[in-house]
Amino acid sequence: MLTRLHLYLVDVTAAAVIGFLVGYGVEERSDWPWWVVIACAAAVALPITVRRFWPMNALTVVLAATVAAIMLQVLPTQALGAPVAAVCFVLYSAAVDRSPAWSMTGVVVSVIAIAGVSGGEWENILASTAALGAVWVIGYTTRMRRSFLAREAAQRASQALVDERMHIARELHDVVAHNLSLIAVQAGNAAHVRSPEHAYEALQVISETSRAALTEMRSLLGVLRSDASLAPSPGLEGLASLADRASLAGVRVTLDVRGDSVVPEGVGLSAYRIVQEALTNVVKHAAPASCTAVVEVRDGAVHIEVVDDGPGVRELGVGHGLIGMRERVAVYGGTFSAGPGPDGGFRVVAELPYR
Repeated sequence: MLTRLHLYLVDVTAAAVIGFLVGYGVEERSDWPWWVVIACAAAVALPITVRRFWPMNALTVVLAATVAAIMLQVLPTQALGAPVAAVCFVLYSAAVDRSPAWSMTGVVVSVIAIAGVSGGEWENILASTAALGAVWVIGYTTRMRRSFLAREAAQRASQALVDERMHIARELHDVVAHNLSLIAVQAGNAAHVRSPEHAYEALQVISETSRAALTEMRSLLGVLRSDASLAPSPGLEGLASLADRASLAGVRVTLDVRGDSVVPEGVGLSAYRIVQEALTNVVKHAAPASCTAVVEVRDGAVHIEVVDDGPGVRELGVGHGLIGMRERVAVYGGTFSAGPGPDGGFRVVAELPYR
């Protein structure tokens, strides 16, 4: 791909070649002094070097210099090809960078000006008109293609933003569902226990859980309200605190994390959310119960198994918890199963490949 510097070098080279041809035409057909030759060549060729910055101004200068050189008989009509080439260079930039109305005005004025100084020869007029028209069409087509690519890039960026915010909304749902489930269970315990000590412990869990939920929700909502970057996502290293919170809600959790905890961020986050949702279901449907969560990283995949010893009854078609877990696994082409365990209780098994 050509860099901007390379494009400028192309312009300088084209200006040098066209300037040489104009100067050669002036020198060969007349006896003008050297400074007139240089001035004429510079006036026609130098605007090419700035055509990307000021295309309409450059076009005006080139046309004016060409008309003046021909009318003052500094440049013979037979040498009109080099100035027409300069006009084509600048007209292309005008068609690319300026609105169609401006560039069309430029091409019409260019055709009239070149036709007016071409000596009335129809061959020259037709050839110049065809060249200028073709250059304008190519420039306008380039402008449309760039506009299309810019719109497509903007749409992709917008869609990426929407997808990211949908992802954040799902994370927010997981946070709210998990923590509100813990709070609801502890609030029920506090309402029914007769011991002040047990009621105090339940309220303490509610206080800690609600504060943790509010902290995470603030960070997620902050991203939705602005374009601030998201804080580091929870991963396998956060499973211990997740198990502790579930234990406080009345579920005895035995957590076993095996293998290397360094996995891709997305896989680690999905594993965290799957375990979180599984523990939430245990708290909601099986508490008080015992639960074993095994997370093992091996063979390029994260293997997850969460088993509880509760009644084992779940309405699999109701709610978004199991659906959300299946979706997270499907993103990585893994496997997922959930249902009553062989020895009672409920069992969730997931595999998240990442290689």
